[in-house]
Amino acid sequence: MFEKFLGAVARALLVALLIATPALAMPNVGYDVIHIVVLFSIFAGLLVFIEYFSTYPSIIEFRYAPPFNRLRFIAIFLTVFTLSTIARGQYEPNAFTSFLTALGGVISGWLDFPYSPVRLMVIMLPENATPQLENAVRTAAGMSYLISLMTLALFYFFVRILGWPARNGAFNVWVNLPLFDPTAGGDVLARLRRDGRLNIALGFLMPFFIPAIIQMMSDLVDPIYLDDPMTLIWTISAWAFIPASLIMRGMAMARVAEMIDENRRRAYAAAQAIQTA
Repeated sequence: MFEKFLGAVARALLVALLIATPALAMPNVGYDVIHIVVLFSIFAGLLVFIEYFSTYPSIIEFRYAPPFNRLRFIAIFLTVFTLSTIARGQYEPNAFTSFLTALGGVISGWLDFPYSPVRLMVIMLPENATPQLENAVRTAAGMSYLISLMTLALFYFFVRILGWPARNGAFNVWVNLPLFDPTAGGDVLARLRRDGRLNIALGFLMPFFIPAIIQMMSDLVDPIYLDDPMTLIWTISAWAFIPASLIMRGMAMARVAEMIDENRRRAYAAAQAIQTA
């Protein structure tokens, strides 16, 4: 119980640190923003603590199937930390911020080709956007998109090469998929495959559709102003992380469906062997 408590506290503190990282990195954050960030950090940390300290999961999926959630947290934390460091370099440059900015410029140059998600994020900007803002958005989008691609490649390695999640022991669908109801109707295997394919398709299309939707909605509602560093960091981080998280969830559900199918085939083969014996 004590180890479970320490694990829940550690996860809560890490999530709170994630929420507070942009505010801690920026040198000119106002007191009102700090109060809001502290409030969100406490709320997010408390939610994670309750989830991981409780016996039965309620929201967080694949809680007992590491390193699914660890990879997702590392990806979003690395994205937020990198973008926060680059944004801090605009006010207090140093060797580290200059290195990340230069690296982001090179990566964004590779990924900024016609019809790419990075190019669409730049096109989404209003016509009166300054060249500095375009470079900042291009750099942030390139870095965050690269981190999301690396996360997907690493998770694919865990699934296909290391045999996740079978290598961690027995996999409990109810515990690791609390939002998935196996008794809702229909074959569980077909539903898992359908949901997995849907998540992968949505995750692949979202980086392309989100900039287009925002640009179309800008005529009806106030556009998002990415010239504010905090807004830029969280907008670009969410734009890259949410699709990658959906693809990871789809890959995981497809893997679970594959494991269930293998268990069914073995059970049917064993039953048939007993009948013929």
